[in-house]
Formats: sequence, structure tokens, C-alpha cells
Amino acid sequence: MNHYFKQLLLLTTILITFNTAAQKGYDIKVKIANLKNKQIMLGHYLGSQSGTIDDTLKLDNHGLGSFKGTKPLPQGLYFILLPSRIPIDLIIGENQYFAIETDTANFLETLKFTGSKELTISAEIQKFRSVNLKERTSLVEKYKTGTNAQKDSIRKKIEKIDQQDEAFVAKQLKNLPVNSMLAVLLKSTQEIKIPDFPRDANGKVTDSAFQYRYYRSHYFENFDYTDVRLLRTPAYEQKLKFYLDKMVPPIIDTINAEVDKILDNTRSNDELFKYVLSTLFYYYVNSQIVGMDGVYVHIAEKYYIPYDTWSSKKFMDDLKKNIAKIKPTLLGQIAPNVRLVVLPADHFLVAKTDTALKSNPYLGNYLNISDVKAKFLVLVFWEADCGHCQKAMPKLHEIYQKLKDKGVEILAVHAISSVPGKRKWIDFVNEHEMYDWINAWSPYSNEYRDLYDLLAFPAIFILDENKKIISKRIGAEQVEEVINFEMRKKI
Repeated sequence: MNHYFKQLLLLTTILITFNTAAQKGYDIKVKIANLKNKQIMLGHYLGSQSGTIDDTLKLDNHGLGSFKGTKPLPQGLYFILLPSRIPIDLIIGENQYFAIETDTANFLETLKFTGSKELTISAEIQKFRSVNLKERTSLVEKYKTGTNAQKDSIRKKIEKIDQQDEAFVAKQLKNLPVNSMLAVLLKSTQEIKIPDFPRDANGKVTDSAFQYRYYRSHYFENFDYTDVRLLRTPAYEQKLKFYLDKMVPPIIDTINAEVDKILDNTRSNDELFKYVLSTLFYYYVNSQIVGMDGVYVHIAEKYYIPYDTWSSKKFMDDLKKNIAKIKPTLLGQIAPNVRLVVLPADHFLVAKTDTALKSNPYLGNYLNISDVKAKFLVLVFWEADCGHCQKAMPKLHEIYQKLKDKGVEILAVHAISSVPGKRKWIDFVNEHEMYDWINAWSPYSNEYRDLYDLLAFPAIFILDENKKIISKRIGAEQVEEVINFEMRKKI
């Protein structure tokens, strides 16, 4: 190898090394006309969060400046926030050395990127969609007040706009690397095309659930939730929750299996796993849907407690205590057995005028919850001086009249164990003539409060003939609906 060639090879190596080093970090040059000596911010989206700020800069008196950093920004959807609080969305992909130019008077029409083909294409798409959106919005408003004939014409125009948008995006996708940030983001917004129902020779639908099953099985075909880049988009969290809420049957074991699949598939990226785990955990902690605490417990025991390294020891200790409290009354569990004291109807009738009997806490017969024989047992804990109970208990008694001949029993447990509590109990039962169900209390122990995690009254649990909990913490007006539904399942 001659000296000249060696020098050339050395120079080439130096240039390559320099170029690689120069591309580390990010350098986003900004020029915004009519925005002089003002501070702007660079931020990113994260799940459902409105935006997190990553960097700030003050433009000079020509509206020029640069966002710079020594470490690359995680890829995703970012925004530049102007003093007016108007955000300019931009894709941050692999290339983080580019320039953006715009004008505050009309920032979208004047938006221009230099040094990034990906961002140039994204700007073209934004401009195209902006025009289409105005026309589409106008048509939607006309559709609301149009006649049937007009609506048919308007609907076709809206469909044409949507088709134009889809065709334009598809054309732009061909100009992008398949795995580029913009390509992944655009694909994630595309809806799954669902085939028509299968039909027989006469055109009759042969599988009415086909489209649902197809949509569910292809739901994540365009949206790869394991791609951490999509975490930095506003749609990520919404997409997961919609799937679990609308696509997955509301059966605890089925939901748990889907949650397992999602969490296990995100384990390869620590940031993604932490975000998805925390999101699903708190989503089911705060769920108001009956039985979803079973999903919360499942996530906590299988993932949160073993893998959470970011929460405090106190948080984890409290979590373990809370799980221990609610596990005994999860749907599907056998209801905790409690020894109660039952008072017959004649006790209430006599105590109506007998003040000594009314105040005597030592009378009645013992009964275990497991002793009650019924196809369905409605177990309700209540207090006579509770405002909600005063409305719910007469309503529940009214419902009982329609259910008691169907093998349904109600065990109404008064939860005030004191002598004054008994007096209030006697008065309320007599006032509403609630004699024909099982009236019980526990004058000597409040153990059942912890066993059933009683925090508010009335607390209603529906048990099957084996005392398995099939519904809980529902309103009195829902009892008949739940029991009739369960009865139909047995036919």
C-alpha cells in the first residue's frame, strides 16, 4: 500500500468518525418569522399526558434559534410550543439534525423542513389534511340538519374525502422506509379493513360474530404497541384501553389473559413495560365496573409487586394489605362465612311496643351464612340511619316480593351492633314491614366488616347456591336484573 493511499484511507476514516460523532445528540434549527426574542419549548407526548417539556430556547431578534442536546431524543411525536400556546407537531425520528421554518401568521401553510425527507413528507400530509378537514367538518355539520336525500349525497362526499386522504397517505408511505417513525405513526392511525359477513348461497349471513372476531384478532395489526416510539403519541393509551374495554368480553379471566399478553409482550423494553404496567394497574384500581378489582389484584400480584422497583416501601406494604382485604370477596370466591344472630318477625312486632325487648341485644338464634339454602342469596349489609340505605332497603324489599318464589333469599344484616343501633333497626323494619326475609345482625362482633371490606352501605353481594360470589356492590335496582340474567344462563 503506497503512502498516498494510506493517507487517503486515514482521511476517509477520520471523516467517517467525525460525521458519526457529529450526528450524536440533536440539533433542531428553528426560524419563526414575527417571533423575535421570545421563548419557545420543545416537548413530547406520552400516552394520555398532554405533553412533557424536553428543552427550551429563546429566539434571537431575527426569530432564529436551535434546540441542541448531546444525547439523541427518544423517537416519537414531539411539538414546538409557541408563546401563544399553539403547538407545532413534528416527528422526531432517527435523523435529529434538521431545520424548521414557519410564520406565526399562518404557521401550517408556511411550514417548511430542511434536512429531513421524513419531516418534509409529514408537512405535506398535514397541509393536505388541513384542507380536507375543513371541507369534511362543513359536510358533517350539513349532514346533521339535512333531509334523508341530502344526507345520502353528503355521506358519499364524506366517504370520497376519506378515500382521498387514505390514498394520499398510502402514496406518501411508499416514499418512506417501512420502519421510519413517520411510517410507523401513519400506519398506526389506519383502521383495519373488515371483510363483509360470510353468506350462504341465498345471501343469508352464516356467522353474525365474524366481523367482531376479525376486528379483535386484527386490532393491533397496524398499531404495534410493543414499539416504544408509539408510546410518545397521544393515541397509545387510548388504543390499549379501547381494546380491553370494547374488544375483550367482560369476563375477568378473559381480561386477565389479555392483560398478561400485553404486559408480557412489552417486557423487552423497561420504559414501555413500566408505563403499560402502571397505566393498566391504575386503570383497574379506579374502575367502577363490578368485578374489575379482580383484574387489579391479578396485575398487582403477578406484575406490580414482583417487578415494581420505583414505588416506596410504604406504597408496596399498603398495596399488599389492600389486596389481602379485597381478595376474599372477589367475584368467583366463596363468600366468607360469618356467624350472625337472626331475629324472627314476631320479635320486631312485639318490640314495637315493648321497650325492654327492643333494647335487649341477647336474644335471637345463631345462623351461619353457609346455612342459608337458596338458588340465589342476596346478602346485604346496611344501617338504619344511612341515607342511601333508607332509600335502597324498601326498594330491595319490593324486589324481593317478585323473586322469593323463584328460590331467591335475602339475608339483610344490620351493621350497627350497639343497643341504640338495635332500636333504630327495630323501628325501620317495623315502619317498612320488612318481616319476610332473614333479618340478622352481629351484636357481639364486627369481624364481618373486615371480611367483606365494608366501607360504605348498603353493600350488596349476590351468591349462587354454592355461596360463590357472582355479583357485588351493585344498586338495589340491579339485583333483579342480575338474578334474572343468571337464571337465564341455567336454562
